[in-house]
Amino acid sequence: MSNIRTRNLLNKTPAKEQETIEPQPSLTRAADTKATIEESDSGVGLSGRRWWLASIAILIVAAGLRFTYLESKPLHNDEGVNGNFMTQLFREGYYRYDPENYHGPSLYYLALITSKVNALLYGKAGLSTVSLRIVPAIFGVGILWLILQLRRYLGSYGTLGAAVLVALSPGAVYFSRYFIHEIPFVFFTLGIVVAALRYYETTRPIYLMLGAACAALLVATKETSIISIAVLGLAYACAVLYQAWRKTWGRGEQKASARKSRVRASRGDEHIEDNPQEELVARFGGRRRLAVLLLIALVLFLSIHVLLYSSFFTNFPKGIYDSVGTYRTWLGTGLTDDRHDIYTYLLWLWEEEMPSLLLGVAGFALALYRGNNRFVLFAGFWAMGILAAYSLIPYKTPWLTLNISIPLAIVGGYCIEEVYNKFRQSQRQRVRVALVGLAGIIVAVSAYQAIDISFFRYDDDSVAYVYAHTTRQIFSLLDKINEIVARGGKGEKTGIMITAPDYWPLPWYLREFPNAGYWGKVMTPTEEAMVIGEDTQETELQQTLGDKYERIGSYELRPGVTLIAYVRRDLQK
Repeated sequence: MSNIRTRNLLNKTPAKEQETIEPQPSLTRAADTKATIEESDSGVGLSGRRWWLASIAILIVAAGLRFTYLESKPLHNDEGVNGNFMTQLFREGYYRYDPENYHGPSLYYLALITSKVNALLYGKAGLSTVSLRIVPAIFGVGILWLILQLRRYLGSYGTLGAAVLVALSPGAVYFSRYFIHEIPFVFFTLGIVVAALRYYETTRPIYLMLGAACAALLVATKETSIISIAVLGLAYACAVLYQAWRKTWGRGEQKASARKSRVRASRGDEHIEDNPQEELVARFGGRRRLAVLLLIALVLFLSIHVLLYSSFFTNFPKGIYDSVGTYRTWLGTGLTDDRHDIYTYLLWLWEEEMPSLLLGVAGFALALYRGNNRFVLFAGFWAMGILAAYSLIPYKTPWLTLNISIPLAIVGGYCIEEVYNKFRQSQRQRVRVALVGLAGIIVAVSAYQAIDISFFRYDDDSVAYVYAHTTRQIFSLLDKINEIVARGGKGEKTGIMITAPDYWPLPWYLREFPNAGYWGKVMTPTEEAMVIGEDTQETELQQTLGDKYERIGSYELRPGVTLIAYVRRDLQK
């Protein structure tokens, strides 16, 4: 994070001069970047000290919301399945990518690192709910760190505003506490964008390699990476074409050509003809050097892909074949499962992410009107494109909303910067007070929603983001199981029969019980200490278990699924 002002913000330019300034033909220029690095923020943005203090404060608040009481919320069904894969990987070193699982291996290997570290510190307790959920929590804070790298494109207050929107986003907080793939997925998507920007600005190869690594990890995280990569490419193309249209029809070809000549002269590139492609290649050291760097980046991408999908060559080449064949399976799932109306994401955004939605739309409209900030145009097309893509696919889940809300918040930051610049020297005290009050209300409401859903109503099915979540009653069932285990004297060797067809995430919570069996149907008479079934099996269970077992309670697993527990009478008080 540097103390530079974005050159695309024209606040320091007199209004008369603004009318003759051409739309920027690129995200940034080398000469312009050098000039902005030397430019001071004083009087317009934030000093270095204030910028760092504000950034650190936002990161601390975000970390507090994401890392606190990670184990207090029961695991979702999908978290339980992911936890089962992690149990095998942690204990046996075994993981095989399954195209029927629909999601990639990166999450599990990342959680293996945190679980191993946890094991070094706490021994057997190394594999825990916290060691799993700390992975998305880390990447959730990482998303904010990436947003803070956008200061030169959004301005000081715009960047901080975007960071606050994400730090307090109900969805970003809630799903940063979920052991699922979406938060790392969004991080790697944004990582590609930030790395590309930094590479364009500096031409340093390290950023090209970081971008390639992020792209490889994105593909190794979820199959929907093909949608995100396609949308990013289309968004950039739309931004370029829109600015070209504005140059031709809005400002005049002659002025645009004159400005290009001035920019080339300022960089010492007068010898380059008016050829944008040749100009771009020259900036990166020529065709040969660029080709070599792109080849190295491709090798890095393929290396990461092969290592993860082949389970570090223990499942080679089948894992690589499956990483390609999975898209056929994924396409069928996207068209048939979890179908919702086309406007569902807009509804969820309206209910849970209203500040980002409204500010993002307003910021995009302003960027279209001005046409001078290619990055914001790109981010706006990115947000609209991913919204359109996910809305058209019948398959919809709440956590996919993150892919939309994050770019919306970034564009919303641009809107915040423009509003601040317009009214920062306003003599109308009422206007300034009203804006500060509005900002306070937005922060308070967002913080309330984020805390409410993440720490209190995390299993309330009436909340938009709560998707068939495991209810807190599972903890009562686990307490009862531990009580019976202590009474029986066999400890972890206690036998438990689960006849319920829907039982996740019980395997995660009973991972220390090797004699827990998951049958999915009522079996012949058993001698196990406990039997756990569904309420729909109650009559059959009573007939099968007879007088040897006593029903001790019912527990709602998730909406529509209720478990019932039976205990051998000799283990009852």
